[in-house]
Amino acid sequence: MRISKVLQKIVFTIVMGIVAAVFLFPIVITFTNSFMTDQEINMNYEPIGQMNEAPAGGKNLFVNLKLLPDQVTMEQYGKVLVGSPRYLTMFWNSVFLVVPIIAGQTFVAALAAYAFSKLQFRGRDRLFLIYVLTMLMPFQVTLVPNYIMADKLGLLNSPNAVIWPAIFSAFGVFMLRQFMLVIPSAYTEAAKMDGAGHLRIFFTIIVPMVKPGFSALVILLFVDYWNMVEQPLIFLDDPFRQPLSVYLSRINAERGITFAASMLYMTPMVLLFLYAETYFIKGIQLSGIKG
Repeated sequence: MRISKVLQKIVFTIVMGIVAAVFLFPIVITFTNSFMTDQEINMNYEPIGQMNEAPAGGKNLFVNLKLLPDQVTMEQYGKVLVGSPRYLTMFWNSVFLVVPIIAGQTFVAALAAYAFSKLQFRGRDRLFLIYVLTMLMPFQVTLVPNYIMADKLGLLNSPNAVIWPAIFSAFGVFMLRQFMLVIPSAYTEAAKMDGAGHLRIFFTIIVPMVKPGFSALVILLFVDYWNMVEQPLIFLDDPFRQPLSVYLSRINAERGITFAASMLYMTPMVLLFLYAETYFIKGIQLSGIKG
């Protein structure tokens, strides 16, 4: 029995190692290729530009995926950070979009989740069901109403056209409510008996106990809105107001800096996850969200 369990662990470890290697390979090759010269990158990935030109049975159209560069250089990073001011401009555009969205949605979602989980009022569960149904609607369904409303309010081509609809998204409410339902009602009832009001209960009892939920929500929101493309493309006509995610969706035309820009783009997400990894995992577990 012990031998079979050991073999099962070995096989499981090998399988998980292979799966992890498959998922990490794109990140690893992006990192190593970011230290290649422009000439080496163009030589390795030239077939990408020839796919629509080469006739059938003509040139070899397979790219050369090299793990290690022939010559290590910081040329790409220099072009992105110094030679291309557009990158830094759109990076700060992303920051000025994502930070207000995360702060606003977290604050609104926390208050709404407290009401839906701890307050008793007529129609609470039905109202929450309707609220969650809006979360199930894809972006394309609400696109036209949001566009018309932004147009009527004069918000088109303004960051507010992206920020305000995102602040009142239902996802944060759903996630934090699931987390607050785990908190025993005895805490709030004891506070009420001591004369505490809802605001005091919320800020002194609920908020400290929901820190893992806040961490998980912040990470999920950051990943979601840091990578958004459709909303800025539709609501922001001015390219200099669009976020970095839009720039990266078109960066294949500048093949030389693709890998360096991609590495710099994913760095904030990786650092945020590493900083709040423990809270993130605990928050997901206690919120009841699966998958």
